[in-house]
Amino acid sequence: MEMYWVLFILSVIWHGTDALMWSLAPNTQKCLKEELHANVLVAGDYEVTEVAGQRIDYIIRDSKGHILSQKDSITKGKFSFVTDTYDNFEVCFISRVPPERRGVSQDVTLDIKIGIEAKNYEGIGEAAKLKPVEMELKRLEDLSEAIVQDFTMMRKREEEMRDTNESTNNRVLFFSIFSMVCLLGLATWQVLYLRRYFKAKKLIE
Repeated sequence: MEMYWVLFILSVIWHGTDALMWSLAPNTQKCLKEELHANVLVAGDYEVTEVAGQRIDYIIRDSKGHILSQKDSITKGKFSFVTDTYDNFEVCFISRVPPERRGVSQDVTLDIKIGIEAKNYEGIGEAAKLKPVEMELKRLEDLSEAIVQDFTMMRKREEEMRDTNESTNNRVLFFSIFSMVCLLGLATWQVLYLRRYFKAKKLIE
């Protein structure tokens, strides 16, 4: 019984993706950023409303400025790429309107799928001659593996953050001890200096 609940939850997660839609003002740009691991497949479908005399371009790049995909004057199409390293990636849609024209907003629809969501399981099933049930089980197996990998990565990052916190706490402790020693040394020096000064002025014996 528990296995059926797991398959049901995985199915809900798998089929719970929706496309994004927004209005892009003339001569502006909108970027969507995502933090991705290495060797992750990313696929997207886009569609923009056409307006005479103006255009929309898209560009996909990482945090270092490397371009992974780019196209000018888009209307409707697809893109896909595989990440090389763990990094932040952004998809930007840019509106371009000539200076002599008064532009209007254009609607942009974007549907991005990441990881196993981007895989074409219909094609895989046809190539391997899998039955629909076998293809769905293959899809759920890949999804469960992706979830396990995400949990493993989250645990690794939690361990790294914990190590960083412990290292920071140790440094703060050592700095606090050093500050206390410096303050005690300064206070002792002030007392000795004032004592010598008062004795020199014969204010104390």
